[in-house]
Amino acid sequence: MDAFYASVEQRDEPALRGRPLAVGGARERGVVAAASYEARQFGVRSAMSAAVARRLCPELLFVPPRFDVYKAVSRQIHTIFAEYTRLIEPLSLDEAYLDVTDNLRQIPSATRIAAEIRARIFQETQLTASAGISYNKFLAKLASDYRKPNGQFVILPSEGLAFVEQLEVGQFHGVGKVTAAKMNQLGIRTGWDLRQQSEAFLRQHFGKAGSYYYTIARAIDHRPVVADRLRKSIGAETTFPRDLATLPELTDALQPCVEKVWSYCERTSLRGRTLTLKVKYADFQQITRSRSFLAPLCEQAQVERFSQELLTALFPLPQGVRLIGVTLSNLDTATETASRQLALGF
Repeated sequence: MDAFYASVEQRDEPALRGRPLAVGGARERGVVAAASYEARQFGVRSAMSAAVARRLCPELLFVPPRFDVYKAVSRQIHTIFAEYTRLIEPLSLDEAYLDVTDNLRQIPSATRIAAEIRARIFQETQLTASAGISYNKFLAKLASDYRKPNGQFVILPSEGLAFVEQLEVGQFHGVGKVTAAKMNQLGIRTGWDLRQQSEAFLRQHFGKAGSYYYTIARAIDHRPVVADRLRKSIGAETTFPRDLATLPELTDALQPCVEKVWSYCERTSLRGRTLTLKVKYADFQQITRSRSFLAPLCEQAQVERFSQELLTALFPLPQGVRLIGVTLSNLDTATETASRQLALGF
């Protein structure tokens, strides 16, 4: 979907149309969750602080997010997807992979299917979507960004290698800013540069991810589209209006995060075996501290206690804290949790 949250807000409030808009917290410590294309022209991007966004675009309008509305629209869109294929792998509320090799409407052209889906989305939601069509997930993702907004782009099997080699590595899905900078330092600036490196060299410098970089530089990606993909983690975090520095303050601030995570656990019957505390200091330095268990945590009190222990171990703090969060990962269902606890004699 094109600028999904912002586009929904502009759809529902005509006065916002054509104006630079950010969805997110407007306060000094707020963060941009989504930016309209009018705002992006000024350099405003998601995950940017509200203060920076305002400096870039003094006329920027902020509206609070309405996640219930976004989820409802997302369900509409996925209902449309399901009329064409059962192989749907959601990435987020506004993005998904679809495998249409064998599709429910027996349409022989993926390009035609993408055009039909985009037209249906606009007809039913008055929102635009962009599509990338190719023979693997990596190339389809790249193609989906190539004609935004409200467009689609095809990368044929005969074009994949040439398409990849002319891109800067920072444009590759799965290569973040830090990794791209490290590649640049090694003289790897484009897909062609990346393809010149051996797999051993890439694994030496980038660990297991090196093998992934080796294959995508050759336009190869064997990952299937996985329907009903399992969630890998459950997390919640909060940014404070002012830096916090005392243990009681941070303990109080951590509690709503724990409650939000556990509320999701209760709704979904998921439990986690790894607990991670995230802290971002006043200078934006970010650290995490984790603890793993043989069996998943089965009570909110356990999450509270172990989160508190991880937090207490950070004191004395080097400086104030602007953000704190907690995440559960290595997830099992409640049934699997009970079986694991029984086997371990809990």
